[in-house]
Amino acid sequence: MLSNGYRTFWARDMLKNDETTYGWLAILLHWVVALVVFGLFGLGLYMTSLGYYDPLYRSLPQLHKGVGVLLFFIVVLRLVWRWINPRPRPEPGLSRFERTASGVVHGLLYLLLFAIMCSGYLISTADGRPIEVFGLFSLPATITSIPQQEDVAGLVHLVLAIVLMALVVLHALGALKHHFIDRDRTLLRMLGMRRDRS
Repeated sequence: MLSNGYRTFWARDMLKNDETTYGWLAILLHWVVALVVFGLFGLGLYMTSLGYYDPLYRSLPQLHKGVGVLLFFIVVLRLVWRWINPRPRPEPGLSRFERTASGVVHGLLYLLLFAIMCSGYLISTADGRPIEVFGLFSLPATITSIPQQEDVAGLVHLVLAIVLMALVVLHALGALKHHFIDRDRTLLRMLGMRRDRS
């Protein structure tokens, strides 16, 4: 048992959320999406520095595309799980503004993720070729008629990715504010810490 009255979600099988804390699947999906998004952002920036004859010039974009497609399915799974498995109740100390701001930020995060992935799809399929996903399957090109599609979608992809990162930083700062200033359980419950009911 933890000295602060909490225990980790690994202490027992806690798949679903309860009224105070997220279940392990919601927590796992949250952190997987966060890590993949950071990884793809860094990889995307690095790819822009590669020259045509660099040995990674072709392999890294394929990795970026494949992981991006898989991320799409993970985010969809996360939304479905969120819909069928209600979120824990808000912390009692949260103001109405904080609850509204939290909902708006979460909504914008999802919206930006899907917009970024859609623009990435338009970049990758602008020449009519499908996206190959690690040899498992391919996504066909469906829209190729947008004028300067690759360039326009590329600019949108970059700008939205930067906006997403700024919003993620804001989201993280909010979580740290709740933990260190408000001293509530907002961050702890996304780390799988549950109150000891004994």
